[in-house]
Amino acid sequence: MKLSVIAFTSRGLRLAERLPGLLSADGIHVKLCACFGGTSVSAAEWTRQAFSDSDALLYIGAAGIAVRCAAPFLRSKLTDPAVLVMDEGGRFCISLLSGHAGGANRLAERIASLCGATPVVTTATDGRGLFAVDEWAARFGCALLPKDAIRLVSGALLEGKPVGFLSDFPIAGELPKGFVSSPPEGSPCVHVTCSAGDGDPQCLRVVPRASILGIGCRRGISEQAIAAAVDEFLALHRWERASIREICSIDLKQDEEGLLAFCRSLGVPAHFFPADTLAQMQGDFSSSDFVSSVTGVGNVCERAAVCGGGTLALPKFVREGVTVALALAPVELSFTDWRE
Repeated sequence: MKLSVIAFTSRGLRLAERLPGLLSADGIHVKLCACFGGTSVSAAEWTRQAFSDSDALLYIGAAGIAVRCAAPFLRSKLTDPAVLVMDEGGRFCISLLSGHAGGANRLAERIASLCGATPVVTTATDGRGLFAVDEWAARFGCALLPKDAIRLVSGALLEGKPVGFLSDFPIAGELPKGFVSSPPEGSPCVHVTCSAGDGDPQCLRVVPRASILGIGCRRGISEQAIAAAVDEFLALHRWERASIREICSIDLKQDEEGLLAFCRSLGVPAHFFPADTLAQMQGDFSSSDFVSSVTGVGNVCERAAVCGGGTLALPKFVREGVTVALALAPVELSFTDWRE
């Protein structure tokens, strides 16, 4: 985690200078900035930069400064970095924004415990000790869809109403308080799945990023053609695009601009493997003599997907010069000590 810290007084800076040493054991890299005494850095410019390259921001000063500086950059509680505030005397550490998905609540509690401060966490589920599905999903790197359903799930829990919980993957531990495996009809529910869902606005899908796409393509193909093939493939299997964690192919394609551009558009890494590595993969793969004559292996997309570390889940699909397959990586989820 990268934590950017700004202080507005010399006393606040002394507090900030303690944080790198205190948080290093937690794997948190702290970057400090002073904004007083004629410094050229403005709080607004610091905030703009920190929002783009940090996981969390800590303002040591008045909460009003943090609110006014952060406001222009806010987009979504599911994607914004955590925003925290501490007074210059180190008495309180406030979780201001992105308390669950961004991790501000836990970070406020951790910093407070290290500095001898009082953590201030105002989210209702935390105040009542209830399960926060968005915080839990963020811990395991899962996407949440549709985001409006988060409010329905949390609202039901706060009102003491049962919420359904379904999962296509094993989850260690017992269901959290308020969740049931067989909810009454019409109740909101949480479904851990890579499925695209049926459009139920009361069903919050927790989507593990566990899908590995294997892609083969002809030379010089466009990003748009690859995107169209992938979208048709996912729609055919009702598979959620948000589950994609990486794209794999043969090393002959490592300079294929259309494929690289598609990876950038998804925000996922691309991995490329030589033909002999692909050939060593074990499984029931389709094969093409033509593909073998060009690449040295009879199938690229299925073997590449498996080579990425998964088990083949969706077989080869062909669309206008693009082949696509999907492997599913192991998914490890747990309710045990979910807030640690």
